[in-house]
Amino acid sequence: MKTIDELLSEGVAGKRVFVRADLNVPLDGTTITDDGRIRAVVPTVKALADAGARVIVASHLGRPKGAPDPAFSLAPAAARLGELLGADVAFAEDTVGTSAEAVVSGLADGRVAVIENLRFNAGETSKDDAERAAFADKLAGLADVYVGDGFGAVHRKHASVFDLPKRLPHYAGYLIATEVGVLKKLTDDVQRPYVVALGGAKVSDKLAVIDQLLGKADRLLIGGGMAYTFLKAKGYEVGISLLQEDQIPAVQEYIERAEKNGVELVLPVDVLVASEFPDLKTKAPANPATVAADAIPADQEGLDIGPETRKLYASKLADAATVFWNGPMGVFEHPDYAEGTKAVAQALVDAPGFTVVGGGDSAAAVRTLGFDENAFGHISTGGGASLEYLEGKTLPGLAALED
Repeated sequence: MKTIDELLSEGVAGKRVFVRADLNVPLDGTTITDDGRIRAVVPTVKALADAGARVIVASHLGRPKGAPDPAFSLAPAAARLGELLGADVAFAEDTVGTSAEAVVSGLADGRVAVIENLRFNAGETSKDDAERAAFADKLAGLADVYVGDGFGAVHRKHASVFDLPKRLPHYAGYLIATEVGVLKKLTDDVQRPYVVALGGAKVSDKLAVIDQLLGKADRLLIGGGMAYTFLKAKGYEVGISLLQEDQIPAVQEYIERAEKNGVELVLPVDVLVASEFPDLKTKAPANPATVAADAIPADQEGLDIGPETRKLYASKLADAATVFWNGPMGVFEHPDYAEGTKAVAQALVDAPGFTVVGGGDSAAAVRTLGFDENAFGHISTGGGASLEYLEGKTLPGLAALED
């Protein structure tokens, strides 16, 4: 795929450059609680603006139902982008309507605008090719060139990700180029030992990537809510822990295949349990108990890996030449259940090799728990996109840029 450096060498002064970013940041009302995705696109936007382009930044935020919803406005993200750039950023109150047209037509060379949430238009996410194409045609009318830099959305066949690049000269931004380069290190030329730590709530979300990793990774460390389906598959009592009964046969098959392939599949040896889920708003003390992984009481719920598991997982990461981590080890949003996720993050910091935090909740946890982002080899902006790439899927947004 062509990169932004090639575009810059061709000259962009005076050109309208549409940057498909990922500004899908978490909000508390209108307050951004994690601006990592906005900071990630700044190098691309700044390089274009400094070269004299008229930069139109577009993104989705949340899941509005194809119509305007103030709760999902990109206005806070636009304001934060302006702060990070140290320059005024214009904001259009629609996507392809009169406000967007006026804002874009009023852009001077080297200036930046953000248009409103793409998902306020049903055509952005439509499964109907014609409806999606019609919206892409309107977006194309705003620009001369397309730069894809929203890695967190490249696994979506959406108008601004898949259809729009076909209508304009297209290039990959710095973020996408970096993300793809990192993922190739996890798939094409892996340095070993290669250790993968997987957590999160549902094992069903990770089945396809586990299937692929059983032929590539040296060790798989399993935590989070998904661990209890693995423990149940081994015949353990898991109480009222999160459990996907329908996935037990698949998990049993994976356990057997890991042993056959010589992949070390590591499960928790102890867990923190409680009789009810903690209050994440008040952060009231939860007073969890620690029990062996094969001795969870019938009326208790596992909410984090225990102290012995933390030590075990740290030891399994200690010699890793390559690490990929996706998914927290427990309910890290509550301080009483954050130690497992913190221990894995610290083990990545201490690991001698190349470490990748696979986006999503893992990236949020790293920032929430106060780690220096520079202590990791790479923190991805796209958890879902990263997983699908590792699964071997063709990602629509990347395919469009390679065309």
